Amino acid sequence: MTSAYRGRIAPTPTGALHLGHARTFHVGWQRAREADGALVLRIEDLDQVRCRPEYVEQSLDDLRWMGIAWTEGPVYQSQRSEVYRDAWHRLHATGLLYPSDVSRKEVRDAAHAPHDDEEGAELVFPPCLRPPLGAGRDVVSPDGVAWRFRVPDGETVTFHDARQGPQAFTAGTDFGDFVVWRKDGVPAYELAVVADDIEMRITEVVRGADLLKSTARQLLIYRALQASPPAWCHESLVRDADGRRLAKRHQALALRTLRERGESWADVQAGMQGDADRSISP
Repeated sequence: MTSAYRGRIAPTPTGALHLGHARTFHVGWQRAREADGALVLRIEDLDQVRCRPEYVEQSLDDLRWMGIAWTEGPVYQSQRSEVYRDAWHRLHATGLLYPSDVSRKEVRDAAHAPHDDEEGAELVFPPCLRPPLGAGRDVVSPDGVAWRFRVPDGETVTFHDARQGPQAFTAGTDFGDFVVWRKDGVPAYELAVVADDIEMRITEVVRGADLLKSTARQLLIYRALQASPPAWCHESLVRDADGRRLAKRHQALALRTLRERGESWADVQAGMQGDADRSISP
């Protein structure tokens, strides 16, 4: 009997994979393997400015070095525009989307939030910047303007995470109206991953704990699309020696760099044991 479990790993080819990516992708592979399920490899390459073919090849090579095998893919987001446009049309029909040309500076000024550059901080889109109800209802295409999702202010979105436990985020307080379609004609992360995960029949999403709040936003999209959401498993973050979460600028902790030093994947794993946030020195 074939398992109904369907997981996915989704590298973004804007730089080299680092230890945080490695840990998350390995856990995703393990959970699919333990469930005797499918694992989809999705390349999230919507950012055509920063995404590069050489990073795709490096990512695939690094995943193979880790011993990760996928059963489907790679599937490229850059080749799935019709999937995202269909999702936009379905969301637009609910009346929950509206066009918005409000700049980040305008949001910051209206929200009175001068410290939005702090790690993990988020500007909450204030209701005073919303257009009247019904704005954009007669538009037939998302192109040429950014589109936001109108959140239900005051509603608390809850879910259980396999790694982090019970979670709760309040719309209008923890997050505000968010962009689902960019002015340059590209779907935003929240819409793209939901559309993909629905179409790919993903049953569990494994990713980093920095995306917990994104899950609350995405659950609102699932509800608007009348689709069942997957289960969630957000892995604790790997941090550098200064306590900052890893980013692709941390070349010293890139898998490529560690491989060039002669380290094996077993050596790397030994340095990342445990479930708590880890601090790693280069």
